Amino acid sequence: MALTITFPDGSERSFERGVTGAEIAASIGPRLAKAAVAVKLDGNAIDLGRAITEDGTVEIITDASEDGRHVMRHSAAHVMAQAVLDLFPGSKFAIGPPITDGFYYDFEVDEPFTPEDLERIEARMAEIIAEDQPFEREELSADQALEVFSDQPFKTEIINSVDEDEGAGGAEVSVYHNRSFVDLCRGPHVPSTKRLKAVKLMRSAGAYWRGDETKPQLQRIYGTAWESKKELDAYLHRLEEAERRDHRKLGQELELYSFPSDLGSGLAVWHPKGGLLRMIIEDYSRRTHLEHDYEIVATPHVAKADLWERSGHLSFYKEGMYPGMVLDESTEYRMKPMNCPFHILIFSSRGRSYRELPLRMYELGTVYRYERSGVVHGLMRARGFTQDDSHIFIEEDDIASELQNLLDFTLMVLRDFGFEEFEADLSTKDPDKYIGSDELWDKAEDALQLALETAGLPYNIAEGEGAFYGPKIDVHVRDAIGRRWQLSTLQVDFAQPENFDLLYASDHNTRERPVMIHRALMGSIERFVGILIEHYAGALPGWLAPVQATILSVADRHLPYAEEVATRLRNAGLRVEVDGADDTVGEKIRRAIVQKHPAVLVVGDNDVENGTAGLRPRGEEERRGVPIAEVESELVAMCRPPR
Repeated sequence: MALTITFPDGSERSFERGVTGAEIAASIGPRLAKAAVAVKLDGNAIDLGRAITEDGTVEIITDASEDGRHVMRHSAAHVMAQAVLDLFPGSKFAIGPPITDGFYYDFEVDEPFTPEDLERIEARMAEIIAEDQPFEREELSADQALEVFSDQPFKTEIINSVDEDEGAGGAEVSVYHNRSFVDLCRGPHVPSTKRLKAVKLMRSAGAYWRGDETKPQLQRIYGTAWESKKELDAYLHRLEEAERRDHRKLGQELELYSFPSDLGSGLAVWHPKGGLLRMIIEDYSRRTHLEHDYEIVATPHVAKADLWERSGHLSFYKEGMYPGMVLDESTEYRMKPMNCPFHILIFSSRGRSYRELPLRMYELGTVYRYERSGVVHGLMRARGFTQDDSHIFIEEDDIASELQNLLDFTLMVLRDFGFEEFEADLSTKDPDKYIGSDELWDKAEDALQLALETAGLPYNIAEGEGAFYGPKIDVHVRDAIGRRWQLSTLQVDFAQPENFDLLYASDHNTRERPVMIHRALMGSIERFVGILIEHYAGALPGWLAPVQATILSVADRHLPYAEEVATRLRNAGLRVEVDGADDTVGEKIRRAIVQKHPAVLVVGDNDVENGTAGLRPRGEEERRGVPIAEVESELVAMCRPPR
């Protein structure tokens, strides 16, 4: 009996009932059959060999796609668990999911894994892969599964939790066999182990069961898997490049910032050059916001806990806030994790008219969030940081125009800092958890989507991922080595105007509720600096570099002339330093290059006599005897801000 299969392009074909994804792929062509690792049936991923018995839409998942890599990495995690149980009898295995660019598996073993252990495990994995062991799916009742995994406490805990969720009817779970090894898993998997072409184990680390510090500490092994050795090698090269660009290392080498242990986790101090870099970025931000009709405000670092109760932060975000301070005869204060309640208080400080809207408040506001020590990561995930924060109060009818204006402004700013590749996520209403009318949500979601399409920005719709108080856009950038960073957020908020009973006088003399938009372009100054440092590998463009040119004297007698040149360049608005150290010229040039200064000037006898300098822009050969007027003109052009 035939069934109808619909393909992603809308075409349809008839197949015998019970056809497999592998057979469908083979009917299309041998290359697709060779690349296929699984299929999607009506959007759900299933094994390539699983029989299809009903009409449906089928998409072949290939090994070079992200979905295909997900399947391969999941299968590689099973192979790693099999290898560990072979080599370490009596070990217990927990969970092993695929993750971005790789996979991991957690184990309970007698001793932490060593690098030598990882080599043995990887070698055993290679043997299992070469044996071409098939992945075979089986459905079991909860009781049967408990018997299979009777010696594996983490698996039995998972099975019992599934059984409890199912209720009185009992649960059925799926397992996968490859030879003697069996694992609890929903799948899908590659057809056999030989389909794993390029697998490498990376490192091991401690991890708590289910991420709970009160539960057993396990040993986690991380690995990666790719569709070919070429792709694996390219990934390993990206990792090396990422390590070379690590902002924590470069920040200290370039004397921008450091993370003293005396301060505590997640807190940085900014050295003079780093402080200057912050000032350059913050001055750009203030200037640009003023040019685009924002009002600059400033707010304190603490407030009474009552404010955070009213805003909802103590209910929804308490674990991320620092503990309260009891002052003023039993009044509790909290350090601010967000700036929004303060801006709301400014709006509500007096009556507002529709003539004042949109009212755009902007602040470089420092906030404090108690991040767990395990997730703190340099400037990227800190406990104290400064946001380029804005809150915009608008009329409901202005949602579309304001969001379009905001997105255009966002992309302009990010392009000024050298980013060119953008993607976005549009998070929409959770139908079970939201505040505000359906009509208002629809209007906001349509406006966000229109803004993305008008800007020509590639985007994904994250169905149901919006916060309960409104939909949002998250803008992501790709850096110089292809990594994706989430930077800007445009968040519509229907809740806070309700919480604080915000009103304005309309043009019909009625009292209306404004719509509020939260917006941060850089996210935080600290994280933005970290991303810039890694994007440029520390070699910041001229307008951002704290030192734009270093002047080196060949001998001490040339120092007065070097200072004259420095004064002239400073008067032209350039940031210049003179290296008068008692070192050779070669050593001073090397120091300037290591510090990644955009330009190096060398002055000697001929330059003093002729009013010239040797000019060496970053990445170029030195040109001798360049007239100082020409040096000045070239450096000013090289270091000109984007606007």
